[in-house]
Amino acid sequence: MSREDLEKYESDNELGLYREYRDVITMFRFVVESDRRLYLANEVVRTSAPGDSIMEYQLSDAWVWDMYRKSRFLSKVTIASARGISIEELPAEEL
Repeated sequence: MSREDLEKYESDNELGLYREYRDVITMFRFVVESDRRLYLANEVVRTSAPGDSIMEYQLSDAWVWDMYRKSRFLSKVTIASARGISIEELPAEEL
């Protein structure tokens, strides 16, 4: 496999992942971004104590931005970071 083939393969995978993200984002309440990944989730609960050096959160009913995973839908996931985690509540869709 040439370098160009590998770059095309990765570009196609990333484009497919973006399209999936665009299709599923309306199913979720929160966007959660850590220093390593981006998640969509319907429930976010902090499990670490305030002031801890590592912030830890439990996400329920989640989707993870990772083009190398076969299954991006997760029922529960725990994320941790010493650098910070950004949580944004998505606006409710008008029906």
